Amino acid sequence: MRFALDAEQELFAATLDRMLGRAGTPAAVRAWASGDHGRGADVWRALAEAGVFALAAPGSGGGPGPLPVELVTAMIEAGRHAVPGPVAEAVAACLLLGDPERVAAIAAGALVPTLAHPPLVPFALDADAAGLVLHLDGGRLHTAVPVRPAAPLRSLDPARRLWAVRSADRLPLGPRAASAVPMGVLAVAAQALGAGLRLVADTVAYARTRHQFGRPIGEFQAVQHRLADAHTALEFARPLLYGAALAMGTPDERRDVSAAKAAASDAAYAAARAALQVHGAIGYTDDHDVSLWIRKARALHTAWGGPALHRARVLAELRAGR
Repeated sequence: MRFALDAEQELFAATLDRMLGRAGTPAAVRAWASGDHGRGADVWRALAEAGVFALAAPGSGGGPGPLPVELVTAMIEAGRHAVPGPVAEAVAACLLLGDPERVAAIAAGALVPTLAHPPLVPFALDADAAGLVLHLDGGRLHTAVPVRPAAPLRSLDPARRLWAVRSADRLPLGPRAASAVPMGVLAVAAQALGAGLRLVADTVAYARTRHQFGRPIGEFQAVQHRLADAHTALEFARPLLYGAALAMGTPDERRDVSAAKAAASDAAYAAARAALQVHGAIGYTDDHDVSLWIRKARALHTAWGGPALHRARVLAELRAGR
C-alpha cells in the first residue's frame, strides 16, 4: 500500500514549514528552557491560527476533526522545527475534554493544556506554561495542580519541563475520549519523525562543508552510509505513521499507533546518534542548533512510552488475534 499526501495536504505541510522557519524556533526553544515562554507562546498562537489544534477538535468543540492524517502532517513539521510546549498533550486534551468551550479555546490557541497520564505519561509537560493541567487516571479525568514543592524535574531535553501533579476536580470525558491517548502517542511519534528528518538534512548539509584530509567529510563512505541508514529508517517509519492515522477509530488503532511510535522513535534516535557522530564535539554545545534536535529526539524516544513498551503492545495485540 502506498501512502501519499494529496496536493492540499502537501501545501499545508509546506505552509507550516515556511511559517515555522520564519518564527525562529531555536531562539524560542532556548528561551522556553529558561522558563521564558513569550517566544514559544507566539509560535503556539501561529500554529493555532494555521488550524493545527483544530485538527484534533471534534465538531462539538468547533473543529473539523479529528483529522488524523492532517494532524500527523502538522506534527511532523512541529518536530522538524522543534516547537516547544505540550503540543501532543493539547492534541489529546481536545479529545479528552467533554467541555466544548474549553476544546474551542484550545483549538483557537487561547488555552494551553497539558496532561499527566501515569504510568505512560507520569509527569505533566510544561505545567507552568499551561492554563489547564489535566490528570487522566483509570479512565477518570481531573484537573490537576503541581505537587509541592512546585519545581520542574530535569529532562533529557531542557525545553521539556516536567512537573509532578496531583488530581483536583473531576471533569466529564468527551465522546471521543477513547482515542485521546492513541492520538497523543501518534502526535509524539510524528514529532520524533520530524526531528529525525531535520537532523539528517542538517547533518548532510554540514558534511558537505566540513573538510578533513582536504576533502568534504560527506565524500567518505562511512559518513554516507551512516546518514543513508538513518534516512532509510525514517522513510520506513513514515508510512507506519500515516497507516496508524488511517486506523484511528478502528479496532486496529492501538496496535498501529504503537507500531508507528516504536519505529519513529528508534529512527529519530538513530538520526540523532548519526548527527552527533558526524558533527563531533560541536554537537554537544548549547550554541549549535543541532544540539536542540539531538536532545529533543532523545526525549521523544521515550515520551508517551518507549519502543520496548510499544513493541510489547503490538505483540499482545497480534497474539490476541487483532
